[in-house]
Amino acid sequence: MAIISSTSYSVHLGKSAFTAVNQYLRKQKPSSVFILCDENTLQDCLPILIRACPLLAEAEIIEIEAGEQSKSLDISALIWQTLIENGADRHSLLVNLGGGVVSDLGAFCASIYKRGIPYITIPTSLLAMVDASVGSKTGIDFMELKNILGTFAPPKGVFIFPDFLQTLPDREKKNGLAEVYKMALVQSASLWKQLRQLNTLNIPEPIIAKSITLKNTVVKKDPFDQHLRQILNFGHSIGHAIESVYLRTQQPLLHGEAVVCGMIMESHLAWQQKRLSKSQLDEITQTIFTQLQPRDLSALYLKEMLMALGHDKKNTARQFRFSLLEGIGKCGYQQKVSEKQIEKALVYYHTLFA
Repeated sequence: MAIISSTSYSVHLGKSAFTAVNQYLRKQKPSSVFILCDENTLQDCLPILIRACPLLAEAEIIEIEAGEQSKSLDISALIWQTLIENGADRHSLLVNLGGGVVSDLGAFCASIYKRGIPYITIPTSLLAMVDASVGSKTGIDFMELKNILGTFAPPKGVFIFPDFLQTLPDREKKNGLAEVYKMALVQSASLWKQLRQLNTLNIPEPIIAKSITLKNTVVKKDPFDQHLRQILNFGHSIGHAIESVYLRTQQPLLHGEAVVCGMIMESHLAWQQKRLSKSQLDEITQTIFTQLQPRDLSALYLKEMLMALGHDKKNTARQFRFSLLEGIGKCGYQQKVSEKQIEKALVYYHTLFA
């Protein structure tokens, strides 16, 4: 089992991850345990977890609806209500069993309840394994704005059992792959080369470990997202804007699907600013199109995207600031971008589907 050390906790990756969960429970002896899951992980993953960790058999189960709509104040209030009604105290434990939504939401609720109770994360999706469960960020959506409310609150541990990935449909695998591709583009040309040669959606465990290690390297240097960690937002400024716009439609995008679109457009921004060569832009676009099949956004207009972008947390003094590539495997942050450049990037994206 790979054990990856983060700033204040460890990430346990491999088939022995459940052994580490049992060791944690025996050592910490929480006063009560609650397991947060959605209807999918309740059916597909919870039985596996209970069989492997019998100490969780008496835990109180909190089930939410799968999907981004659950990352809300209303659902947070229901979780807090359940904790209160079942007498949860500051020594209770919340176990987040699920993908990115469960990871973000559960961590947020744990960080707020009684000014913070312990929580552990058992990610069941690739997105959660390589991104949402690592880095101590929590968050929920508010007023249709992605992750606008949140805290920094580290888990007591992250326990990754890769076999859970076998329960995922292909769409969810691609959703998580977006974050792996992002990590390669901002941090590792060698990982990018590996990914370009990948011809399967079943990601090898070493690539998962590499992606987590790369993220942890950045997080350790900037745990509160003041400078270097902002490179991890590559693809996310436009990606979050797209995700927010499409939340209001009948065909919302998954987080990774929106980030894939964002990576293409933000790569074009880097090319406009002469940070990327044309051949690098073409390589990124072609690879993402071939392997991740981004969505046609022909119904997306500049005005609505700019309105959503206006709420991006990286903006200062009402100026758009982006994390932009400076080649493959390297990224800058807090780069000024104009509305005209954003418009050109959107036009570029649209022409890819013409």
